[in-house]
Amino acid sequence: MIDTFATNGTQELLVQLSALLEQELRYQPKLSGLRIIETAHDNGLRMTARLRDFEVKDLLSLIQFFGFRTETFSLAVNYLDRFLSKMKVQPKHLGCVGLSCFYLAVKVMEEESNIPLATDLIRISQYRFTVSDLMRMEGILLEKLHGKATTAFHFLQLYCSILCDSINCKRLEAQLKACHCRLILSKAKPSVLALSIMALEAEEEKVPELVEIIQCLRIHSKINSREFSFWKELVSKCLSEYSSSKCSKPSGQKLKWIVSGRTARQLKHSYYRIAHLPTIPETGP
Repeated sequence: MIDTFATNGTQELLVQLSALLEQELRYQPKLSGLRIIETAHDNGLRMTARLRDFEVKDLLSLIQFFGFRTETFSLAVNYLDRFLSKMKVQPKHLGCVGLSCFYLAVKVMEEESNIPLATDLIRISQYRFTVSDLMRMEGILLEKLHGKATTAFHFLQLYCSILCDSINCKRLEAQLKACHCRLILSKAKPSVLALSIMALEAEEEKVPELVEIIQCLRIHSKINSREFSFWKELVSKCLSEYSSSKCSKPSGQKLKWIVSGRTARQLKHSYYRIAHLPTIPETGP
């Protein structure tokens, strides 16, 4: 069936897919570093999976607040996981690292006119470090991570393009965001994570032809069937937990309440869409 793709004018997309597959391992976090984080005790002295996941949810809140793209979020998480898997980051420095990863991804992916000022970003995020701290950390990230990266978003986007209108890509992007909030799924190769999300959606929609095409894409992507089943099960578990009422979800609304009308007037003009919010009283009635 992969030959059918080629005759339908998707040969160029398959060439792009092959190029992404060649690059993905270069931009994947170090598995040994992720395992260290996974097994660390939550004693406030070492980075843990729980702390990392909280930080990613905060970054997702910022993405929602500013209206940035899924691609930007995916890149920010890639930066964060790669850095944490290489460097020994103390919990007290995680906020600065996370926000720097976010800011660097925004500068790479978003329009220049939409990039927030560093002072505004720190104020909205309610961190206590300075612009100088943020810029210094950004310099370290650039030295260690080297710019753009191949992420699960790129595979998801390309797989969706190959399938044309056969699947709801916006829904898949939302599911990818949820998966990024779990450290364990950063251990999967980006291609495997993206295709696992698509396969689960196809199975839920009960479209046999779509399931068959996804299996062809799995073979074309040289993804072992056993490996694929393993990660698909973990993705399914993650999405099930994330959709439950017990799971606390990131929300830009929380940040909108933080940014009162008075604070909004001090921010860049592009944020004035939130200036209608009432100023939160600082004293009692």
